[in-house]
This record gives sequence, C-alpha cells and structure tokens, in this order.
Amino acid sequence: MVKNHLKRLVIPKTWRVERKLTKFITRPNAGAHPFELGTSLNVLFRDVLGYCKTTKEVKSILQDKEVLVDGKRRYDYRYIIGFMDILSIPSINEHFRIVFDEKGRLVPIKIKKDETEQKIVKINGKTVVGKNKVQLNLNDGRNILVKDTKYKVGDSLLIKVPSQEIIQHIKMEKGNHVILIGGKHRALIGEIEEIKDNKIILKTDNKKIQTLKKFIFILGDKKPLVSLSS
Repeated sequence: MVKNHLKRLVIPKTWRVERKLTKFITRPNAGAHPFELGTSLNVLFRDVLGYCKTTKEVKSILQDKEVLVDGKRRYDYRYIIGFMDILSIPSINEHFRIVFDEKGRLVPIKIKKDETEQKIVKINGKTVVGKNKVQLNLNDGRNILVKDTKYKVGDSLLIKVPSQEIIQHIKMEKGNHVILIGGKHRALIGEIEEIKDNKIILKTDNKKIQTLKKFIFILGDKKPLVSLSS
C-alpha cells in the first residue's frame, strides 16, 4: 500500500524544500512524471510558492478556485506536477512554468498568459497502433497519434495544451539547444556538438560535456522555444 506521505530526509534532490522543517511531506500520486521530476500540488503551493500554510488551505484553494495544469483543472492536492508543466491560477492572473534552477531543483517561474498554451515535450517512445498510425509516448504521460514517421525517440515537440496540437518538431541533431534533466550536470543548458550512439557531446560556456541521450531534453534550434527564467 502506497502511503500519502514520505520522510523529508529522503525526498529527491530536485525538490526545493526544507528537509528538517517537519518529519513528513506529501507524497505525489504516481502519474505523468517520474518521482524526481515532479512534486505534489500540495508541496508546490505550501512549501515552494508559500501561498498556503497548511494542507487544509491547499485543499480549499483546489476546490474553491480554478487551478489549471496544462489547461486542465486539477482538484487533487497530491496530483504530480513536473518539469515543463504549466500552472495557472486565473482568479489572480498568475501563471507559472516548472523548470530547473541553477542547482537542478524544480522551481516555478512566472510566465505571461499568452505563454500558457504552449509547452515542450520529449518523445520517450513510439508504438505502431495501426496502418499508417504511430503513437508517440511523451515524457509527461501524454500519447499523441500521428501519421508521419519523421518523429524519432529523443526528439521534442512544441505543442498546444490542452489540445495537444503539434506546433513544431525539434529534432535531436547537431547545433540544437538542450537542457540536461538527469545525471550530475542536471539543469545545464548547452548546444549539441556531436552525437555518438547513445552518447552526446555538449558545448557550453567554452567547455565540452559528455552525457547520455536519455538525459537530453531538446529546447529548440537557434534558441529555446519557451522562456526558462522569469
């Protein structure tokens, strides 16, 4: 049986919360994001944004106010919200994108309302589901059906939310800008210089970094397609 809470001392390093404040913290439901790339709405509202002091207040906000994640209303205080997700609170006209800070911790940055309808997602897998139909399995739990075979695992898509309409396809290729979402260099932003099998050489700040393909999240070609700082 999965418990609703976990000890603060064992929370992922990607959570930007105090570890010794209290003994326990809310465990997010299993969902769209891996444990280390997402946190619960309760933790986000109470411990990160500081909008609430108690879980009871968070539950009240979710029930009384419209809280949207990627354009869909969410009510569960344990709902997992993660990297690149968009949080909107229309009643106070505040909108956030979840990104990494310089220490590799998940943080919400404020964005403009016109940015809330676009999101970058990574293709984690592909499944043939019928004649001329391929299902793209994305990093945030989404599945999109396409007819074109040009999409490859590791590529990114700029999509509209919540409709999931594909706006732009960003390939994993030399020269494109990426951010690392895993490994010891998590949160590092760089440019692909070379691709060798399952490894990638990145160029950043006059130095080169070697990493694995699975840690790469492509942001755009000439520059990131979305803002990564307030």
